[in-house]
Amino acid sequence: MTDWTEPGVFEVAPGVHRIPLPLPNDGLHTVNVYAIEDGDGVVMIDAGWALDEATDRLEAALDTLGYGFADIRRFLVTHMHRDHYTLAVALRRRFGTRIALGVGEQPSLERILGGRADAQLSNLLGWGATDLAERWRKAAVPLERKSVAAYELPDEWLTGASVVDLDKRVLKTVPTPGHTAGHVVFVDTASSLLFAGDHVLPHITPSIGFEPSRPELPLGDYLDSLRLMREHPDLRLLPAHGPVTDSVHRRVDELLRHHEERLEATAASVAGGTATAYETARRLGWTRRQRRFDELNLFNQVLATGETSAHLDVLVRDGRLAASTVDGVVHYSATLG
Repeated sequence: MTDWTEPGVFEVAPGVHRIPLPLPNDGLHTVNVYAIEDGDGVVMIDAGWALDEATDRLEAALDTLGYGFADIRRFLVTHMHRDHYTLAVALRRRFGTRIALGVGEQPSLERILGGRADAQLSNLLGWGATDLAERWRKAAVPLERKSVAAYELPDEWLTGASVVDLDKRVLKTVPTPGHTAGHVVFVDTASSLLFAGDHVLPHITPSIGFEPSRPELPLGDYLDSLRLMREHPDLRLLPAHGPVTDSVHRRVDELLRHHEERLEATAASVAGGTATAYETARRLGWTRRQRRFDELNLFNQVLATGETSAHLDVLVRDGRLAASTVDGVVHYSATLG
C-alpha cells in the first residue's frame, strides 16, 4: 500500500486528483488538497500551508496535469486552519484567485486579523491550566501574532447548505461545525465523493474547538455534524489527512463510538470529586498509545486540555456532571442523586 504522504499526483476519481503537500514540524506531516478538473482550469478543495516547499510541490503537481497557478479558478476551503487556507491567500495575492470559506469562520478570522489570535490564554485560565497558559504565552503567542500576515478575508462566505456548480459536476456545501465553527464539507453525490477536510479523518480524531473564537459547545456541534453525515448516502472519503477510503459511514460510526467511550472515561475521572478540565486531562490517557499528559508537547497539551473541556461540557449538558465557576475557573463534579 502506498504511503499517503508520498509527494505526487493521484487520481482518486475521473477528473479528481489528490495532491499531498508538506507541513512544517507537524505530527501530521502532510495535508491532502484536491484538484478538480473544471473546463480549461481546475478548482481546488483546500490549498495547503503557505510554505515555499508546499508552493513548489503544488506547482509541480498542477504542471503534471497540464495546468499552472493561473488556471486555478477558485479555492473552496473547508476551514480556516493555516494548513488549509494560507496558501490560497498567498496565491490570490499573485493571481487574484477567488477564495470561498464557511461563514462560521468569520468571528475567528476577524479576531486573527484584529491581532487577537491568543484566545487560548483566557481559555486555559478558565480550564485551570495556569502553568500551561504561561508556557503558551511565552512560546506560542508571539508566533500566533506573526501569523496574522498570512491571513485575509475570503472573497465569498459560504452560508448554509448551498450548491457550487462546476463545469461538469455539482458540489453541495454542507456546514459541519465542530473541528472549527465554520468547517464545511463538499459532497459530490453523482460521483459518490465526500471532500471531508478535517471533519472525518480515517486514522485520527480531529481536534475540537481549537480556534480563536471558540463556540459554547464544540463537541456537541461535532457529534451533530457526524450524525449529519449518516443522513447522506455512504460516500468515498477524501480526507485532508490520511489515505482515501471507501466508506464515510463506517468511519463516522467509529468516531461516534470513540467519543462515547471518551465521554465515559471523562465522567469516570471526575466521579467522587471535583476537578478542572486541566486536572481531568492530566488523569486521562492520550493517543492510541494512552500516553501520559506530561509526555505530550506543549501544543498537544493545550489541545488535550481543550478536548477535555469540550467533553466535560457535553457531560454537563447531558446532566451527567455539574459545573460551577470559582474565580473564573470552571470546576466539574458529579451530579447529586
